Amino acid sequence: MRTVFVRMIHHKCRQGFYAYNNVKRFEVPENKVPWSVEYPEYKPVEYTAVVLKGKPWADPEIGDVSFKPKWNTLDEKVNRKSFMGDYIINEEGYPLNPIGRTGIIGRGLLGRWGPNHAVDPIVTRWKQNATGVAEINKDTEKPILQFVAIQRRDSGEWAIPGGMVDPGETISATLKREFMEEAMNSLRKSKAEREELEKSIRKLFEKGEEIYKGYVDDPRNTDNAWIETVALNFHDDDNSVFGNVTLLAGDDARNVTWMDIDKNLNLYANHSDFIKKTVQKRDAH
Repeated sequence: MRTVFVRMIHHKCRQGFYAYNNVKRFEVPENKVPWSVEYPEYKPVEYTAVVLKGKPWADPEIGDVSFKPKWNTLDEKVNRKSFMGDYIINEEGYPLNPIGRTGIIGRGLLGRWGPNHAVDPIVTRWKQNATGVAEINKDTEKPILQFVAIQRRDSGEWAIPGGMVDPGETISATLKREFMEEAMNSLRKSKAEREELEKSIRKLFEKGEEIYKGYVDDPRNTDNAWIETVALNFHDDDNSVFGNVTLLAGDDARNVTWMDIDKNLNLYANHSDFIKKTVQKRDAH
């Protein structure tokens, strides 16, 4: 049973090279992922991206005299708690990935040691034909659901338009901000235009339904830093919100679209799992 669990949520963060660069992960067989399993040959490469140094949103190095993190708790405004329960701090003072080995130590491209909290707003609507009637799939006889998908600038993969929670920021505020930045290009608009955009989607973002909360199988994960997320579904049932809103890619997105959902979707990290759960909740094709 343990093997199935690991394969499901700890697969993309063990593949070949680390997150779109030439740093090779140490191979971790499926049965050697858990920390409870001895693996004396394990010699992972250490990698922390240079771009993190000195950034206000990134932690200092472990051992830095100015860095005294409070693990497994709210550390001033930085949330170091994990949805997976308390994680282990090893003898050298490094937090350990709660799922297990990834073949890379250090922080990789992630700003925080330990959990890096993100959000994923799953914005959906029913696909409609030219007359405004919901399209039904002839095989399943269920309505076809669409979601707002962005194409990531770093990997080219299609994904849910999410992002990181800023210190002290509420999850609801992050969800709306990230969606506006990535799917509505709000960063390129004036303050007045941003306020108008926020007003147009405010009602929809008041009614989110939780789809998932926990660890994410993200290619940026390492043994000492990992992504956790809250994914909420915001459903525009009659297209009254997005019938009047134009999607425009921005920030970390190179493209944005309303994407039809079907069983062949292959999305970034484990976003396909979130979409599958959303389909089940909506009883859609």
